[in-house]
Amino acid sequence: MEIRPIRTNDDYKAALREVSAYFDNEPTPGTPGGDRFEILLTLVEAYESKHYPIDLPDPVEAIKFRMDQAGLTPKDLVPIIGRLNRVYEILNRKRPLTLNMIWKLHEKLGIPAECLIQPPKASIAA
Repeated sequence: MEIRPIRTNDDYKAALREVSAYFDNEPTPGTPGGDRFEILLTLVEAYESKHYPIDLPDPVEAIKFRMDQAGLTPKDLVPIIGRLNRVYEILNRKRPLTLNMIWKLHEKLGIPAECLIQPPKASIAA
């Protein structure tokens, strides 16, 4: 089983071609084919994270996405953020998240803390 690092875009494309063949008929883990598939996936993921990084979403967009996923309304965020007018201020980018809000959003809704602690993309209105 000859596997080598992915160093160039051509190496990356070749690895993707090989990995895509396994998706239709995924090999059993622990077999030679399964081991090859797992190693190739690891190499592809490492190359993609280095050459095609994905930025974290904006904190407010992350909250709205999670609300949409869970079918939540702004009123459902009152126990996490505070009064309803405070929830709307956060969702409309009029007020920044506090550390306590970040912690509760992470704990109660499972939003990654590293996403919530970054500064919002739109500036806070003065």
